Amino acid sequence: MGKKPQENPQLDMTPMIDVVFELIIFFVVTLVEAQKKDESIELEDGKHGIVLTPDELPPTHMEIDIGLHQSGPKKGKPRISMGDIEITPAEISRRVRERVKKYKDFPVMVRADFAVPHKAVAQVMNACTEAGVWKISFVAVQEDKTHARKRLRKIRK
Repeated sequence: MGKKPQENPQLDMTPMIDVVFELIIFFVVTLVEAQKKDESIELEDGKHGIVLTPDELPPTHMEIDIGLHQSGPKKGKPRISMGDIEITPAEISRRVRERVKKYKDFPVMVRADFAVPHKAVAQVMNACTEAGVWKISFVAVQEDKTHARKRLRKIRK
């Protein structure tokens, strides 16, 4: 004998709401991770440069941080990172090539600590140009760095 059709069929929305909440959590967490920056980097003075706000940057731009290791056996040595993940110049070149395939032309923004040796900055620039990107800009701040100069002297001692 067959089942009798229900008069008021109901759709249970609970599983769908659970999935939506999980997606929201996933996107919030990944957005926060993608926007992480190396906060230990002290940028160089840029009083005479062009002032850009985050709203004025193209969405396809790439940011590369060059700082110094703060502790451990590599303390004081250059640290190249993207989104708070340490990477090598070869990895930068690979990532830039992938992005060139997708977007063709985009700017690379380098956030280098003023105390980082030029060799580390040159490695990043070389990795970008090997991958086909020549639009490389340096992020700086419009403030006096007298206290930072004292820190540099301590690092170099």
